[in-house]
Amino acid sequence: MSHVGVPRGTVRKRRSLALLTAGVLTIPALAGCSSDSEETSRAVPQDIAPAARDRVADGSTVNWAVDAMPTTLNAFQADADSATTKITGALLPTLFPMDAAGHPKLNPDYLESAKIIEREPKQVVLYKLNQQAVWSDGREIGAPDFVAQWRALSGKDSAFWTARNAGYERIEKIERGSDDLQVRVTFAKPYADWRSLFSPLYPKEITGSPETFNDGARTALKNTAGPFQLKGVDKAKGTVTLVRSPRWWGEKAKLDSLVFRVVAPKDRTKALADGTVHVTDIDAATADRIALALRDGSGGQPLTHGPGADLTPAAALRSWALAHGSDEKQAEIAQAAREANRKAVIAYGAEQKALRGYAVRKSLEPAYTQLALNGESGPLADDRVRRAVARALDRQELAETVLKPLGLPAKPLGSHLALAGQPGYKDGSGALGDQNTKEAQALLADAGWTQGGAAEKPKDTKAGSEAEKKDAEKKEGEEKAGTTEKAEKADKADADEKKTDKTEAEEKAEKKAEEKADKDADEDAEKADRAAAGSDESAASRAEGLYIVGQDDKPGAGPARSAATHVLAPSRDAAAQSIALLRQAGAVSGDSAAAKVTAQDKQPGGAAGAYAPVGTAAPAPASVKGPLGKDGKTLTLRFVLPSGPGSQSLRGVGDRIAVMLEKIGIGTEITKVPDESYFKDHIASGDYDLALYSWPATAYPATDGRPIYAKPEPATDGSLLVEQNYTRVGTDHIDQLFDQAVAELDEKASRELLKQADARIWAAAGSIPLFQRPQLVAVDKKLSNVGAFGFAAPRYQDIGFTDRQAAGSPADRKK
Repeated sequence: MSHVGVPRGTVRKRRSLALLTAGVLTIPALAGCSSDSEETSRAVPQDIAPAARDRVADGSTVNWAVDAMPTTLNAFQADADSATTKITGALLPTLFPMDAAGHPKLNPDYLESAKIIEREPKQVVLYKLNQQAVWSDGREIGAPDFVAQWRALSGKDSAFWTARNAGYERIEKIERGSDDLQVRVTFAKPYADWRSLFSPLYPKEITGSPETFNDGARTALKNTAGPFQLKGVDKAKGTVTLVRSPRWWGEKAKLDSLVFRVVAPKDRTKALADGTVHVTDIDAATADRIALALRDGSGGQPLTHGPGADLTPAAALRSWALAHGSDEKQAEIAQAAREANRKAVIAYGAEQKALRGYAVRKSLEPAYTQLALNGESGPLADDRVRRAVARALDRQELAETVLKPLGLPAKPLGSHLALAGQPGYKDGSGALGDQNTKEAQALLADAGWTQGGAAEKPKDTKAGSEAEKKDAEKKEGEEKAGTTEKAEKADKADADEKKTDKTEAEEKAEKKAEEKADKDADEDAEKADRAAAGSDESAASRAEGLYIVGQDDKPGAGPARSAATHVLAPSRDAAAQSIALLRQAGAVSGDSAAAKVTAQDKQPGGAAGAYAPVGTAAPAPASVKGPLGKDGKTLTLRFVLPSGPGSQSLRGVGDRIAVMLEKIGIGTEITKVPDESYFKDHIASGDYDLALYSWPATAYPATDGRPIYAKPEPATDGSLLVEQNYTRVGTDHIDQLFDQAVAELDEKASRELLKQADARIWAAAGSIPLFQRPQLVAVDKKLSNVGAFGFAAPRYQDIGFTDRQAAGSPADRKK
């Protein structure tokens, strides 16, 4: 799958790189919840055509497509990306790679053991290294490498250009153990995610100084310790070539070489057909092409798809007639078109024949797509509006839109901090509530967004009553006689006085006329709405209005969002609702202190404020005609989506969300932006109201989740320091729960704290998880142990061809 909407550098060391919903439960619905409950859902299995090593032939080369050349081979730098992760995974030690269930598992190629040996007075972890583990120059992997990496990543020396230092800043010292194969790490503060450290592990020659750390590993790695070693980087050809390492002490790599080759997503179907790649992520369209190729087989029948397949007999006859007609000019044009179509059919047929040599491996990617709601300013700064957006979403429908056509389980994701099948996963969405149009409308009404609100004049907040203002105007008009302005105000004052002298009959007649005029205006508006906003045509009309940011004279190209934070003070009812929301979130997550049930909560119908505050006006009709408004402004949100060819699925989800929001009176202004600027210029900078992007999964949510959901802090210039919380929504309580979880060495207790944090993230309604991303990988049918890995890290030494004849074939063979 294309990784548009996923921030560059999607790797564990830096979940900092993003890869693409609100109300609450009633008290009775929480009765079955308990703090120690945990989902038993299983992860979707990986699909890699597994084969025992004795069935895999030695030799040959595999070409693996990547999106772009890695800008650095230092995985701890800010511009590291998915290509960096793939390459370093085959070259450097990973001490605790994720297994198929998304849990960190000790890697016996590098470690004999690693465990906490002391908890008091300080946490101490003892690593016992594999006695055969050496760098490619022959030097043993040992404590000096651990010490150098700690000093580079501790954050104490700003000369090292690092992306983050999570965990390393908690280390107090690193020492040699009883022998050279033991490394003793003492922590100044307890650290639950200690297994996340030293992966990948770089040699001290790289991490020992700022110069070598910053520049020495960007385009070369002279010293490695994996089943492969780096042979060369060719930017002109767009390739990074790895070869089997003679110093590798583990099971010998089956392949002679592994080439990571740059192939743009739009070119991957052709690359597969040409045989220039063996393994590549693909989109649904390419997966369909391969499925059709396998279905058509070698029967020799004409293809019923591709160029010219939709040509009707009548159109074909007309084309033939024009090509052989007496009009020479028309005949020349028609013949050229027929020849171009004939060549296209032949080329398409050849591609389809070649694609029969591939299989589509599919699973769920260890990443999830979310709807992000920017709470920094505008309507979404009000948590009631964010919760209304959330309650309008049918997340099941959105998951089915993307996953069901691919034959993958279509279930909405229920957690921000774990994926289904991972240890500690629990559906916490109950802290927010299911889709409910009426409740969403009630939340908007309480926030002041109503029908007709767009026509209202902004409320004047200056001191003094309206009567006093009129008296002052009248007095000013009398003092400035002789001017046109005075005459107009005097006429207005006279008219006001005459109104008081009207008879009761005249007032009744005027009132009746006004009511009739209002009724006629309402009927006209309703007719206009019906003509302009049919539910079946709305998506199409929005698509016609899409544009690329940067083009002039296009709608929606407003000024950039201010960097300053604007906080809306909550009303008394909103405050009561927030208290109820957090109380219910506490019950869902198991936080007994926050989940206490008051007498008010036990009133019939559930807790007051659980859905909308007491006294809220009746919700608008189920199908609202046009966007709501307040103080003369319509409720319209800027929805930013990527425009590239690999983002069709994401845009389809965006269109469906827009329709769902339209039903509750929220308008959306969909803005398409180039893929390359989508994240940097819009998501990270906060130039959006709604957006779809993804976060990668992690085995260490206490560490990696903290910067994503941390409460933004104001900077001295009035802007926000958001870390990686691009929704700008957070609370002190969420931060405290993360801090407690990362310092809790009891694994079960740490997970319970994270579940409580997740419930509160749901309640804040800044990030709404939608579904786990699909993972589609096209793989040469003769290859084994490679494909859709799911959570698990690849074992590069096991990848190879099961067909003995294929093992000696060239990498660019034609199918």
